[in-house]
Amino acid sequence: MQEKLSKLKELLNEVADLEHAAAVLSWDQQTFMPPGGAQDRAHQLALLSSLGHEKFTSAEIGALLEQLEEYGNQLPPDSDDACLLKVTARNYLKQTKVPSKLVADFAQVTAMAQHVWEQARAENDYAKFCPHLEKVFDLRREYAQIFAPFNHIYDPLLDDFEPGLKTADVKKIFAELRARQVELVKEIADRPQVDDSFLHQQFGESIQWDFGKEVITKFGYDWNRGRLDKVAHPFTTNFGLGDVRITTRLDPDYLFSGLGGTMHECGHALYEMGIAPALERSPLGTGASLAIHESQSRLWENLVGRSRDFWAGFYPELQNRFPGKLDGISLDKFYRGINKVEPSLIRVEADEATYNLHIMLRLELEIGVLEGKIACRDLPEIWREHMKEYLGVCPETDADGVLQDVHWSCGAVGYFSTYALGNLVSAQLWECINHDVPDLSGQIRNREFAALFDWLRENIHRHGAKFEPQELVKKVTGSKITPEPYLKYLRKKYSEVYGF
Repeated sequence: MQEKLSKLKELLNEVADLEHAAAVLSWDQQTFMPPGGAQDRAHQLALLSSLGHEKFTSAEIGALLEQLEEYGNQLPPDSDDACLLKVTARNYLKQTKVPSKLVADFAQVTAMAQHVWEQARAENDYAKFCPHLEKVFDLRREYAQIFAPFNHIYDPLLDDFEPGLKTADVKKIFAELRARQVELVKEIADRPQVDDSFLHQQFGESIQWDFGKEVITKFGYDWNRGRLDKVAHPFTTNFGLGDVRITTRLDPDYLFSGLGGTMHECGHALYEMGIAPALERSPLGTGASLAIHESQSRLWENLVGRSRDFWAGFYPELQNRFPGKLDGISLDKFYRGINKVEPSLIRVEADEATYNLHIMLRLELEIGVLEGKIACRDLPEIWREHMKEYLGVCPETDADGVLQDVHWSCGAVGYFSTYALGNLVSAQLWECINHDVPDLSGQIRNREFAALFDWLRENIHRHGAKFEPQELVKKVTGSKITPEPYLKYLRKKYSEVYGF
């Protein structure tokens, strides 16, 4: 059986190589590719995606999985090989139902859609993007129908990002979360507003860039295996454990935007860099799910990067890097300023108290489009209506509204809920970390992150995709994903910031 297992791993290595090659082209498309290369890049990505799909769904891999099934059942269930066979069989069963042509069409359509989205956003021209978005949703609907019957058409798409999770599960979690977050936001609104005007002034981009690099170096980002670039919408990608790249965008008029984005993407990268080498070039050589991934990015961005402890260590240096900009602004005032709660138009710049409401809005809209209840042409207006209802603000332009996120253009329908779920998981993990590392607060104040980094690597990162998200969260915290720790964290934090 070892010979058959070795052969299976060899074939899976080749699939991973094709996927990483496509990722290189996708990264280049969003960073350095000239605009004229969009059509050629779409063809290239379509070919690589089709080849990878055909290789993974080959009869040879199917036969090996069948021959190894009994062997896998005899292995310790948490062993690398047992998990590899389980996850590969699950993915194989799902992907063999998907025609290669649909995979190629999806890669080509999304490559062009992403290119047009960048133009449409820059020009505030939703009409230019709308036909491409319609094609994306048509293909996602066609993909979902392959897996009928289902409880909800959204289930197969959600499952791609959150294995084992159902739409009903997410709706149940969000129903409890939304009511209590809205209540908290209302309580905060009744308190005197904090001043964050000092964050909204000219901060040199090159200095922001250098400061962000220093921070994530302290976190543990390995520059020998990564790099940082500027893009329209930040993302993280990897081409193997030895090459995990991050991107960010900077706002010269708002200090925390670029830094928060850099810390966020670093959290994703630390996860990918920390996967056990034995899992590389296999279906296990990535994160357990997008919610687990977002738990890492949101943990470093918010629970660390927006904490008083973090700025006790880094604020003096920030003041020195921007002489005259923050003079007279105390640490307490700065801390309160970066944690100001104010409904805003842009998701990636939303405070922690209102962020999840952005996610719930997007979830409802993409479900509505999939169900055929919302037409893509009507999204801008419905977006404005929902923003007014949920957050009390309304975008004047589509660039600040329906065009602000890259996800739909790249076909990531089913993704948005993972951001909010990641927030919940981050707070669950944070409680465990503070229990296991009693002096965590003091270490962060001293700009020491090794114990936090090691805890995450041992309990989350090294496992890769061996376990489904709910299974992993329960192994580590003793509970499946629940909103309680996050709501507790928010109330404690904002009662301090706003004094209630």
